[in-house]
Amino acid sequence: MGGCFSDVKGGKQAVGGGGSGAPGFGGSNFAGGTTTGQNDAVDFFFRTKGVQTLYTQLELSLSASKLRDRDITSKSDPMAVVYAKRRDGTLEELGRTEVIMNNLEPAWIQKISVNYHFEIVQPLIFHVYDVDTQYHNLSVKTLKLKDQDFLGEASCVLSEIVTKRNRTLTLNLHNRDGRGLKNLGTVTIQAEETVASRNAVEITFHCYHLENKDVFSKSDPFLRISRIAESGGSTPICKTEVINNNLNPVWKPLCLTMQQYVSKDNPLIIECFDFNSNGNHVLIGKLQKTVAQLELLHKTRSGTNLVLPPSRLRGVEKVTEGQLFVDGYVEKQLYSFLDYISSGFELNFMVAVDFTASNGNPHNPDSLHHINPSGRLNAYQQAIMEVGEVIQFYDSDKRFPAWGFGGKTFSGSVSHCFNLNGSPTDSEVTGVEGIMAAYASTLYSVILSGPTLFGPVINRAAEIAGQSVSGNQKKYFILLIITDGVVSDIQETKDALVRASDLPLSVLIVGVGGADFKQMEVLDADDGCRLESSTGRIATRDIVQFVPLRDVHGGEMSVVQALLEELPGQFLSCMRSRDIKPHFPDVVHASG
Repeated sequence: MGGCFSDVKGGKQAVGGGGSGAPGFGGSNFAGGTTTGQNDAVDFFFRTKGVQTLYTQLELSLSASKLRDRDITSKSDPMAVVYAKRRDGTLEELGRTEVIMNNLEPAWIQKISVNYHFEIVQPLIFHVYDVDTQYHNLSVKTLKLKDQDFLGEASCVLSEIVTKRNRTLTLNLHNRDGRGLKNLGTVTIQAEETVASRNAVEITFHCYHLENKDVFSKSDPFLRISRIAESGGSTPICKTEVINNNLNPVWKPLCLTMQQYVSKDNPLIIECFDFNSNGNHVLIGKLQKTVAQLELLHKTRSGTNLVLPPSRLRGVEKVTEGQLFVDGYVEKQLYSFLDYISSGFELNFMVAVDFTASNGNPHNPDSLHHINPSGRLNAYQQAIMEVGEVIQFYDSDKRFPAWGFGGKTFSGSVSHCFNLNGSPTDSEVTGVEGIMAAYASTLYSVILSGPTLFGPVINRAAEIAGQSVSGNQKKYFILLIITDGVVSDIQETKDALVRASDLPLSVLIVGVGGADFKQMEVLDADDGCRLESSTGRIATRDIVQFVPLRDVHGGEMSVVQALLEELPGQFLSCMRSRDIKPHFPDVVHASG
């Protein structure tokens, strides 16, 4: 039993019942996709099941129009090949369509699978070929592309496709070198999530009069739910949290996707255990029910007895006095991150840069703010460029508020939230290039000072996010803070983050240099303990992700991957906590 659960928080957290953490849901398959933010127990659960995290699997459907005719006695026989462009510029083939005979307006049936990583810029290249007749009987996988006639290529980044309302993008085809004929036709790409169903049920369980398995206290019960497979075995799909010292426990609602329970008539095994920290959990009782039968229990407000299987001492099954009840049963639709983005929700990027003296004089080459004449980016520039490059695709006007903090400005006093562009009123700049330019010019107009205070910039970002809420705008805000130092106002920062946890806002913090960043890890709350304000209020959700730049440099993961891995989950937890649904346009059916 012990091996089924995470050791995080002693294994007492709920696992896999948040709905959005299930494969194909949550937009990024982010582990921990419950409405409480990051959940390390869910991470562990899905890793043990071999489910990769942090991506949504998409299928790309391709079609083309007005292709060039390369055949003499017939039309071209087109095939499309899709590539992913790696960071080093090399191409990785993702797949090929079938060959369609004699067609300059092909709509290929073969789909191309691609894993959509929200946190990475994913350039795609599309090549269209006319396949020579002598190769028509061969598998497309074996075709040597150099032997086929090239009809044209197009490129985009995957984000450009998924942000379209219908996730469809049409691109003009051109020659490889960009020269020659310009009118080579178009290629159209449509992206769809490979999701079996969005249907889910939210179920609230409670038990009554459980048998006590402890000697000096009461049992600490939890439920584990498993799906019976066609092979006859069972697969755990989720467990509730542990309720300490209680024989009449009421657990938090579990959200089970149809991918988890398969169908309402598929049998589920529900087991109730007394939790033991050594992993040897004691079975209190079990039963077998379908989702349809659980729905009936809720409608009739009736309970069902737990049973104990036969043992060596007891040759028959024992019906216990403990009963299971279904307090709540709601069927719902689960929406993914992509559902929101493609229906018009935007991610608005904001950045705040640390101008405290501990960064070192920008004129000195060893300063963290030193701008290298050769064009090599410093740590601040790298963080702005990498994160901004991704976020800008989700922001239509590409107008980004940019602030500095900890610097002595024109007024002669230290400011902990000043506009990076030097304007006394407007903090916005245009595009990532605007942020980079404003940052570079500010280095020589602001005197580095201190201390390091986060509270003012977080409060300013929260103010903007709050105005969006009151205006009923479809926006979510991302504040990137880049800093080299230890936070001087840790409690004020916690207070600001707890207040902001109710708002459509995430805070990404990049630590540069060699400082001790332990305080940042507290703000990140990845240990499962949500932030608490000075008044005792607990954060509604985890909205912070911290990454020290030194941990990602030299490794495979980029700073943007490390920073944004939790963002789709934070976005969804905000939408669900506010009961905000994607706004899809009504489908108009043509008559006749």
